[in-house]
Amino acid sequence: MNALIFRWARLHELTAPEWHAVMAAREAVFIVEQNCPYQDADALDAQSWHLIGTCDGLLAAYLRVVDPGRKSVHAGTFYAEPSIGRVLTATAFRGKGFGQQLMREGIAGCDRLFPGQGIRISAQSYLLNFYRALGFVEVGDEYDEDGIPHFEMRRT
Repeated sequence: MNALIFRWARLHELTAPEWHAVMAAREAVFIVEQNCPYQDADALDAQSWHLIGTCDGLLAAYLRVVDPGRKSVHAGTFYAEPSIGRVLTATAFRGKGFGQQLMREGIAGCDRLFPGQGIRISAQSYLLNFYRALGFVEVGDEYDEDGIPHFEMRRT
């Protein structure tokens, strides 16, 4: 198995097969695997950078970076920083360190695209140590998002 090959793109730059692979992976992980029915495709997809990690020609990992000022925290309040979300490693590629590689590339991309702005995430609580190891710290208390415990986290 080879290393991840990364591709950054805006939604309009992705091919139909690339976007189909992304949406199929997001649906498999966030809706089916986590048994969490919610509207995954949203208006933020058009206001985001999409990072696709492929391995041997297959989508292995993915995240999106929502532009600063676009991700709603609460009604009428938005993150000033870019926000990384929809972070996933496809089932067949887990246990190979691809999640860390993906997040390191995502952080580096945020630093290039939005220098000095920091990064916010909404992290599932069971992944706190994963994100702490990448320099994120909790901001506030645990909260429920779609039936799953989360913490808001920030990296400066």
